[in-house]
Amino acid sequence: MSRNSRGFSLIELVVTLAILALLASMAVPFAQLVQQRQKETELRAALRQIRTALDAYKQNVKEGRIESPADGSGYPPDLDVLWQGVSDKTKPDASKLYLIRRLPRDPFYPDTAAPPASTWGVRSYASPPDAPAPGRDVFDVYSLSSQTGLNGIPYREW
Repeated sequence: MSRNSRGFSLIELVVTLAILALLASMAVPFAQLVQQRQKETELRAALRQIRTALDAYKQNVKEGRIESPADGSGYPPDLDVLWQGVSDKTKPDASKLYLIRRLPRDPFYPDTAAPPASTWGVRSYASPPDAPAPGRDVFDVYSLSSQTGLNGIPYREW
């Protein structure tokens, strides 16, 4: 009896599903790696942007465009000053200097509803580099994440 078979046998379907499962299990870690790499790129860019704005604030204090207390370090009192603007002493019309358009968030911070300034750890000018602590000003920023980057360095030390 010759039977004209159409379709797939059960064994062919099981083998196909096993191959698809194997491919999917290899794709998930790759997708996670791509996502982590993208967040690392965002972190690098955000740190560069904020640190450039902090340096610009300090330079403007040096040039006399921004008022600073005599005993101050010349760095901003908080991160929000960078995007909210500060009065320009050299302009009689009370215009403001904006050093950054918007304050970026730490991409590794878990709470997406938190204000951007609270997603960063801040280091004051008076604190030592190996034990950053907040103070009267913002000299530097760092990630609050306890994770380690793909390069083996904790994000906190970037």
